[in-house]
Amino acid sequence: MAAPLPRPEPPAAHRRAAGTARLDSMTRPSTVDLHLHTQASDGSMTAQELMQAAAEAGLRTVAVTDHDTVAGLEAAATAARSHGIELVAGVELSVSWQRRTLHIVGLDIDPDADALREGLERLQAQRRERARAIAIKLEKLGDTGAVRWVEATPDNRQLTRSHFAMRLVEAGVCPDAKRAFKRYLAPGKSAYVATQWPTMEEAIGWITAAGGTAVVAHPLKYPMTRSWRHRMLAAFRDSGGSAMEVCSGNSDAEAIRTGIDDAESFGLRASLGSDFHGSSQPWIKLGRLPALPENLRPVLDRMR
Repeated sequence: MAAPLPRPEPPAAHRRAAGTARLDSMTRPSTVDLHLHTQASDGSMTAQELMQAAAEAGLRTVAVTDHDTVAGLEAAATAARSHGIELVAGVELSVSWQRRTLHIVGLDIDPDADALREGLERLQAQRRERARAIAIKLEKLGDTGAVRWVEATPDNRQLTRSHFAMRLVEAGVCPDAKRAFKRYLAPGKSAYVATQWPTMEEAIGWITAAGGTAVVAHPLKYPMTRSWRHRMLAAFRDSGGSAMEVCSGNSDAEAIRTGIDDAESFGLRASLGSDFHGSSQPWIKLGRLPALPENLRPVLDRMR
């Protein structure tokens, strides 16, 4: 049975007026970014380079949240200390929900927790299988050497579709990563491989067992209607999830307003995360997030 939808919302005009008032308090830049990637997954920067860039961007508190791996956290912690930055240990887990792929960020985790380690081993095995399947499809489309490239990638680096997109760009097949996804790697395209990831409940359980806080990553970027997004947020909350990103990279004022409303409606704490990857996704910048409005409960307060 689908999770119940939240209480009826106030009229749209009232919501817009209230949302505008809250947005007025978000004019100053935030010094927090709780969703960053390194070369341990699909970021273009090493942990050291990322922390230097974060310091130059004026960030004071950051989280490294690589896809399905914690391999970059130790180097990130060392680099963060050298720049006077507070590092929150994180990870971004892939999950399947209602035939959709979602991402759940775990913040303030113990990367050595047994349950999380076992979950990551399962996810990493699935990623290796998917990468090989994508490579086989690309070879059939003329990308000779794709399988060898996958096999030569170290096991401690998690291959994502972004890696394949950059390979297609570097080979001159596509002008940029967005076009590579649109032509080959998005659902329904010729090199896409569907994967049944762990459930939302399993991922939240692993994060909780590691002492962390589960956060829905970029909820407004999933291709779903408002009603489906609300069902997803209700299911997340009812499964033990605690927070959502109310603002992510390139969020406009309307998206931020919607994120604020959703966090309040579902009783979720608020997180800020750019989903910064570096040169592989140059349209997302570091240190460009607005500070949270005072009426929201920051996810960081739960950790301190």
